[in-house]
Amino acid sequence: MKTAWEKFQSATVCLARSGGIKERLTDAYRNYLALVAEDDLPKELREDFRAFGRALTRERPLLRGEDAFRATIRKMSNDEADQIATSVVLMFAAIPRSFTPVMRSLNSAQVVPIYIAETAEAQTRTSVALAR
Repeated sequence: MKTAWEKFQSATVCLARSGGIKERLTDAYRNYLALVAEDDLPKELREDFRAFGRALTRERPLLRGEDAFRATIRKMSNDEADQIATSVVLMFAAIPRSFTPVMRSLNSAQVVPIYIAETAEAQTRTSVALAR
């Protein structure tokens, strides 16, 4: 499973390829960015990501088989597409490569590094040995 950073990286590579900006934006969105969950992003980027999603789905579909995304791309100018593509690159640049969302359920146990447990066990053995 790809991380949000990896999905944004792949989308940015799509945007950097040759071809029309609307086609590149469609490829980046459909294949990578539509798969990004908002919760997988740093909190500071979530509003930008929501605005990005709204910008790409603002038009109502008019043609048969068309969705809001396709209708928006069809009506969008190349300058608007450039601006949206730029926002993708800026969001990608703002995601730390090592970012992983904190996912804890209410039933999850606390994770204790093994070296702490080993140190406590060694101290107990040392105390018992000294007491003899």
